[in-house]
Amino acid sequence: MHYEIMRLKSIKRHIILLVLSLPLLSGIRAQDDYNLEVDKIVAVVADEIILRSQLEEEYLQFARSGQPIKKNSKCVIFEDLLYKKLLLDQAAIDSVVAGEDQIQSELDRRVSYFVEQIGSVEKLEEFYGKSIVEIKEEFHDLIEEQMLIQQMQGQITAGSEVSPKEVKKFFNSIPSDSLPFINSEVVVSHIVKEPNVNQEEKDLVELRLNGIRDRILKGEDFGTLAYLYSEDPGSAKKNGELGFLSRGQLVPEFARVVFSLELGQTSEVFETEYGFHIAQLIERRGQQVNARHILLKPKVNTQDMQKARKELDSLRNYITSNDTIRFEDMALKESDDETTRMNGGKLINPITGTTTFEFDEVSRVDPTLFYVLDKMKPGEISNPVIYQKMDGSQAYRLVYLISVTEPHKASLEKDYQKITSAARAEKEKEIVSDWIRKKIRTTYIRIDSEFEACEFQHDWYK
Repeated sequence: MHYEIMRLKSIKRHIILLVLSLPLLSGIRAQDDYNLEVDKIVAVVADEIILRSQLEEEYLQFARSGQPIKKNSKCVIFEDLLYKKLLLDQAAIDSVVAGEDQIQSELDRRVSYFVEQIGSVEKLEEFYGKSIVEIKEEFHDLIEEQMLIQQMQGQITAGSEVSPKEVKKFFNSIPSDSLPFINSEVVVSHIVKEPNVNQEEKDLVELRLNGIRDRILKGEDFGTLAYLYSEDPGSAKKNGELGFLSRGQLVPEFARVVFSLELGQTSEVFETEYGFHIAQLIERRGQQVNARHILLKPKVNTQDMQKARKELDSLRNYITSNDTIRFEDMALKESDDETTRMNGGKLINPITGTTTFEFDEVSRVDPTLFYVLDKMKPGEISNPVIYQKMDGSQAYRLVYLISVTEPHKASLEKDYQKITSAARAEKEKEIVSDWIRKKIRTTYIRIDSEFEACEFQHDWYK
């Protein structure tokens, strides 16, 4: 128990990074790096199965995460898979479902994180060889499964809140020489101003796309023209084809058009947040459609960017010259970033889901922001700086450094929330262990004999 608080932060970081990176960046290449033997079932948990390939892929991701590989690492990973299958079985029994809106929101969050890491939507699509829509579609079921697991964990550990007395007792049980060192942390807000594409540029793009549409109506192949002209790199190389998608997996404007088309029909030019499109319906299957599209994006020119910069310059002067004006209020009123605007512009750490960043986390999540913050003091507002959005387009933003903590040894006064989380985690671990013991007794479980030498925490063989 004493080392739990020390492990909590590092383990959480590794696990979240692992879960984030598994579906989007590494899974597709797993078999390139491993010579997997013929796949087989290595465990059965009620109606759920574990394949050897699943275990090997999880092990590969663990190895890539940088954590030390020990003799029992594969056994630990295997037991974690057994636990997840127990949770999925219970979710089926209890009719637990993951809402489609929640699934899409989580997919957006993960994609956003990797766009920040790799540089742009185009680079991510090029790396993966698929469009953002196709990437989300491919990992929809995986995210749904992960969310079911999280929901079941939440139900099992419901009511595990800890009292101030329990938090203090937990902290006092940790030897002083075992207290963890807390790194410097920052809380940051921003106000984003997107450049408005001038109407002349929009008209030119729409005119060009109408010209392409006319060629299709006169008999030219939609797919060939998509390959030649579409600015959606993921689908262009597939002749514009998106694959089967439900209405909820598409932006509303696109869904409205595509679901109204007849088979083989080519749409009029329409606009979404990504640019201007024409679409053609290939096939309808139940509540899903397969369509092609051609995307053209209006280009922002230098004058548009400078106009956005000047607007933020004026806004910064207004905030800094008026003591009664709060940055948070201006973010709510003026920011074009819908993901942070309602939160006063506070940035969310994609690794932890909180508004707090360790300073070294900033360099991984957003290197450009790291260099801006490195020159700032708490309470300062930066000059307008270039901001690269998730879709690869650029905007300007003001950065506000709300607070910075100094590195220090953990204390109850400064780190109450972290210590509370560690105490709660310890309590939840005990609750989960008790649940697993009871669930094992009433669940059919068969494990391959090759794992008999594993020293599991629980008696899976009963």
